Amino acid sequence: QVQLVESGGGLVQAGGSLRLSCDASKIMLSINAMGWHRQARGKQRELVATITSGGSTNYVDSVKGRFTISRDNAKNTVYLQMNNLKPEDTAVYYCAVDSVLRRYWGQGTQVTVSS
Repeated sequence: QVQLVESGGGLVQAGGSLRLSCDASKIMLSINAMGWHRQARGKQRELVATITSGGSTNYVDSVKGRFTISRDNAKNTVYLQMNNLKPEDTAVYYCAVDSVLRRYWGQGTQVTVSS
């Protein structure tokens, strides 16, 4: 079973920064969009940011100006730089990678922002 390897989560104070990484190098198919979703306790999973193979990006309004998604196509890796973190950003963050056949999900990484 193909696995996406996420890293970079942790505990940070409000105003701090974290950088998430998701290694999708084990996917042998062509990759289209890559993205990050998050799920806070008791809430539904929401889309945070996406990036196409051509580099076009999209963000949920609540993170615009604070988060930046990027990708390294040579490494099949997607990143999420999170700055000026807020307590409401606390959630489990999941990467999602769309190949030509299906979507793959990461195992999730916890991000906790203390006030």
